[in-house]
Amino acid sequence: MDIRRFQKKIFSHYEEKGRDLPWRRTKDPYKILLSEIMLQQTQVDRVIDYYKKWTKKWPAVKKLANASRKDILKAWMGLGYNNRAINLHKTAKIISDHFKGNIINAVQNHEILPGIGPYTSAAVQIFAKNADIVTIDTNIRRVLMHEFNIMDDKVPEMAKKCLPKGKSRIWHNALMDYGQILSSRKTGIKPKTQQTKFEGSDRQVRARIMRLLLKKSHSFTELKDSLTVKTSRLNKIIEKMLKEKVIKEKNKRYSI
Repeated sequence: MDIRRFQKKIFSHYEEKGRDLPWRRTKDPYKILLSEIMLQQTQVDRVIDYYKKWTKKWPAVKKLANASRKDILKAWMGLGYNNRAINLHKTAKIISDHFKGNIINAVQNHEILPGIGPYTSAAVQIFAKNADIVTIDTNIRRVLMHEFNIMDDKVPEMAKKCLPKGKSRIWHNALMDYGQILSSRKTGIKPKTQQTKFEGSDRQVRARIMRLLLKKSHSFTELKDSLTVKTSRLNKIIEKMLKEKVIKEKNKRYSI
């Protein structure tokens, strides 16, 4: 497909059916960073309410940096992948302490920010500052592969060719929205990674442990009795959570 025709097609769809999402109404780098972290492996509809409550409770990066980890995990509960919340908290502290609250400068040095990779770094710069750079999520990847009949290795190059200068913010939003209708089922293009089933998974057990510990500390026996999980499996899950510093242990009791 011709690049200009492709751009016109994407922009036309966005003008007619573009989604009105709360993080699209702001250019605040903090709020955009928050939305990007929340949207990782989580559906948009689930994120909206969390995003609104979070930005009301912690409207700026310094407020978040000064919050307690327990309060942050309570606010995050239900979104899953609690490491995202912990890393976001750590990142907020680094941004406040080492970058004097300058989020754009911080994400340009994303290697020292926990949980922030090249995709998120670029996305914050694009949606906050309309930076003329590209970022490729699973939807954008699928759209480019399908529309131009290309393989994975050609996607980054094609993304750069298609970027309309000075319109990076709206262009990436438009591509992502078009990717919503151009689904994996329609195209046969599967994402590189697929989320594992939640029901019965270790992720579900971890979530249940977090809910219990946010209320009060528990011993191993108390956790086992509440969760009805095999001892060996529970041991492995707890060991991993301790290693990741999601939970802590003192006097043979676990807490947040």
